[in-house]
Amino acid sequence: MDVVIVGGGVIGLLTARELRAAGVSVTVLERQSPGRESSWAGGGILSPINPWQVPEPITRLCSWSQRVYPDLARQLQESSGIDPEWQPSGMLLRVSPQDRQAIEAWGVKHGLKVQCLDAAAAVVAEPNLWEQGEAVLLPHVAHIRNPRLLAALLRDVELSGVKVLAQHPVRYIDIADGRVRAVETEQGRFRADCYVVAAGAWSEQLASLTGLNLPVQPVRGQMLVFDGEPGWLNHIVLDQGQYLIPRRDGRILAGSTVEYAGFDKSTTADGGAQLAGFAHGLLPLLRKCSIERHWAGLRPGSPQGIPCIGRHPAVGNLYFNCGHFRNGLVMGPASARLLADLALGRPPIVAPQDYAIQAVTGCD
Repeated sequence: MDVVIVGGGVIGLLTARELRAAGVSVTVLERQSPGRESSWAGGGILSPINPWQVPEPITRLCSWSQRVYPDLARQLQESSGIDPEWQPSGMLLRVSPQDRQAIEAWGVKHGLKVQCLDAAAAVVAEPNLWEQGEAVLLPHVAHIRNPRLLAALLRDVELSGVKVLAQHPVRYIDIADGRVRAVETEQGRFRADCYVVAAGAWSEQLASLTGLNLPVQPVRGQMLVFDGEPGWLNHIVLDQGQYLIPRRDGRILAGSTVEYAGFDKSTTADGGAQLAGFAHGLLPLLRKCSIERHWAGLRPGSPQGIPCIGRHPAVGNLYFNCGHFRNGLVMGPASARLLADLALGRPPIVAPQDYAIQAVTGCD
């Protein structure tokens, strides 16, 4: 079978990897440069920001992916020579007593360890934070250096025989008799047996070419990275929906904003000031180091963050894998496996009905 995947971010590349491992011939068409949109721009936390609050379909995909990420990172490093820097740092949560109870109940339900720290234990865990108090630690949460992950993943799939074509935006989808016959770019037509749309925030535009109204829209997220030092921060720290992430080399990321600004990927002074104020207030050591970079990306926003993974309701050989909102990295491996299972007729890793286009969009 030949497959064309439209979109070369983490979802498209992981999907290509899954299909290629099954012996499928895969071509990836990327509108700009592979892995340089939302996949590159995020923080790399391998968990939802507030995991106890997300719908169960998201939790199922996240849990499956979290189990396979250590091996995936190792395999990618071995094949590509690039270390994605998977780091099992744990995530420290500064939350209200009500949320603490909800987190404990969530942990019991899903069999996950939840450590409630008193003020003294919280100081030991993170001695450099400005305000200390009770906190909750989720030791199973890891993070990954997503630009390195994307570089490793791109090299891995290309070495396996996947053809990845940059600067190939799809302008037209040729459909006849309930099947896609080809997709058209400025460089020509591409034919395949099967097609997958995994174009992130641009997936809605492609869906509209097929008559499908897909509820995916761009949501801007701004980020900062500080030139810190190793040891300043030990864990991912989450406070009121914003976070700090420590990298192995001492850099510390601060994120992120949630802005409905269309396809505008520019940074703003207000966004940078908000993130800097949060970071300086939480970790005062950051006041004495420079902001190395300020950037923004466009997340593929969806109503509940539940991705569309499945076949087009009226086009038999067209599939979608999109709409992951803020959780594309953590849901990516499971999403790719589920899409491959459905396209190849294999038993799916999770029940697929919650991710079907009909369930997510409400269309017939």
